[in-house]
Amino acid sequence: MISFFSKKGYLADILAGLVDIHNHILPGIDDGAKTPNDSLELIKGFGEFGVTNFLCTPHIMHNYYPNTPGTIQSSFEILEKALEKKDIGGVSIYPAAEHMIDDNFEQLLHKDEVMPLKMYHLLIEMSFLQPPINFKIALDKIISKGLFPILAHPERYMFLKSNSSRFLSYKKKGVLFQVNLLSLANYYGKDVKLKAIKLMENDLIDFVGSDVHNIQQLNFLKEATVTKKTAKRLDIIINRTIEQFY
Repeated sequence: MISFFSKKGYLADILAGLVDIHNHILPGIDDGAKTPNDSLELIKGFGEFGVTNFLCTPHIMHNYYPNTPGTIQSSFEILEKALEKKDIGGVSIYPAAEHMIDDNFEQLLHKDEVMPLKMYHLLIEMSFLQPPINFKIALDKIISKGLFPILAHPERYMFLKSNSSRFLSYKKKGVLFQVNLLSLANYYGKDVKLKAIKLMENDLIDFVGSDVHNIQQLNFLKEATVTKKTAKRLDIIINRTIEQFY
């Protein structure tokens, strides 16, 4: 546990019980785990610091990772069987997706081929360099479907500064924000970490997820430290994530 007498502690020490709503542990389906053994290695690694519940979110990205509910379900079932074969209990996995807002997204939404987190929350992302021209229209259509859009890793979009008025405009429109643990671990660099912390300080972050793709990232996460102040703010977000998605 993080000592009250130290300025920093390990990030992993405050993650026990977290429902990881953003990860790439399903095997052979995107740029995450390649094989069932890779998936099991990640799950065991997460278990070392008390994370055993996963909403699995492979990419759905036109022309790159053209996944469907069918391909995601197939990968999910492969992982389920691998867990059973290795007799790994106490782990909960659920199939969902991280949806790129691109020129194909609205068609998928229209055909009900999106994969929400449990029932009503839809994890979305966009280009790191610029917003898609159909972003606002896509948001309107998500909301009209009775879904709550969750924008993955807002701290990573280069065109959005921490004080950007777009964050508030997205919030007013009903967008929820999910921060990456890897951002807080300084995996993407100092600027991204500082933006993530600033968004937390401004009470703009609703949920947290790992966005872990591979064992190297997970090991990086295990060694990461956070200040006591950041840990306190993050603990609130972790509990909110657990309450919403457990």
